Amino acid sequence: MSRRHHHHVYVVELSDRVWNEPRFRRANPDYQLGKPFVYVGMTGLDPDLRFDKHKAGIQANRFVFDYGLRLLPQLYEVYNPMPYEAACEMEVELAIGLREAGFGVWQA
Repeated sequence: MSRRHHHHVYVVELSDRVWNEPRFRRANPDYQLGKPFVYVGMTGLDPDLRFDKHKAGIQANRFVFDYGLRLLPQLYEVYNPMPYEAACEMEVELAIGLREAGFGVWQA
């Protein structure tokens, strides 16, 4: 593995309480009842470490800080690691794909 291929996309499961957030609801008009709520992110760190930082309030997305439950590696491990540019694109593509599958998605 090349040293420059150390970026990752990751998916965090969010508590269903996130649905009470007006911004989250507005971002997910086609949410299908019963599907997971998730945050899709991209990092140069190991996803486990990045999740821990979110939960500790370090460069945290508010939805992950307040509602993050666990990582969902089955949704992202197949893509990692990758170069920075690919991770930027994959973050957006993964979020779109999950939203199209009915998930409630936040991707910053």
